[in-house]
Amino acid sequence: MTETRHTRALIIGSGPAGYTAAIYASRAMLEPVLVQGIEPGGQLTTTTEVENWPGDVEVQGPDLMLRMEAHAKAMGCDVATDIITDLDIDNRPFTAQSDSGTTYTADAVILATGARARWLGLPSEEAFKGFGVSACATCDGFFYRGEEIVVVGGGNTAVEEALFLTNFASKVTLIHRRDELRAEMILQDRLKKNPKIEPLWFHQLDEVLGDDNPKGVTGVRVRHVETGETHEIPCKGVFIAIGHAPANELVKDRLEMKEGGYVKVRPGSTETSVPGVFAAGDLTDDKYRQAVTSAGMGCMAALDAERFLATQDD
Repeated sequence: MTETRHTRALIIGSGPAGYTAAIYASRAMLEPVLVQGIEPGGQLTTTTEVENWPGDVEVQGPDLMLRMEAHAKAMGCDVATDIITDLDIDNRPFTAQSDSGTTYTADAVILATGARARWLGLPSEEAFKGFGVSACATCDGFFYRGEEIVVVGGGNTAVEEALFLTNFASKVTLIHRRDELRAEMILQDRLKKNPKIEPLWFHQLDEVLGDDNPKGVTGVRVRHVETGETHEIPCKGVFIAIGHAPANELVKDRLEMKEGGYVKVRPGSTETSVPGVFAAGDLTDDKYRQAVTSAGMGCMAALDAERFLATQDD
């Protein structure tokens, strides 16, 4: 049975930006509804140790997100386990259709849909997704105990995943197309000190190799970026860690965008090109992309929405 639910502030997404927006919107008496989306808790649910969240020397990502969800609920936010499949922002109240059949209408919308793992786009990568190719070490690392595996990338994500995977794998080869990493220095230092990790500089993944019966990865073919020479590396798992792309599907043709598909906001605010629609977190942040900055933007979005709604009530 379908139903229509109205809220003053609809929050789409449930990472640090979404839950922080929910806390502040609840305190502003906006009686917000937060729709969690396809990955409740966002990217931090696939992260193990978080060491840069103020107040916690170390906290597990999933635990942190459960605490945020509980906080939002305690403040009075209605958290819906649902997925928004379509969003109409051409007319107010805004209208969102969901996977459950529920229609949500709202006077203001806060977009906090975050980002998703970026893939290389190789046919062989697609063919072995879920059968040895993954973008989530914390989800799948356990399956590769005692095996040799490969990680592709050179930023924080790649180094964090390589370090985590040493808990299971006998050897981790980190493939990077340059000869230096973009990761934070503390992570680079840990990587250099870990005897299980072997960096392979100036190379890129050319093809994932594997069998069909049973289906699984047996190795990778890598190519030297300067000479073009190729060679094969035996492995059982391939982890792609080349960053993330903003989850902008709901608004990519309806809001003004920045390069890379990030939602553009007015400097110093979370206001988008459509009045009453606000964006926070990794959906709009192409520079910092940290949990703490996402949370800060969630706060800003709720305050911006509160001020916007106050002007509409005058």
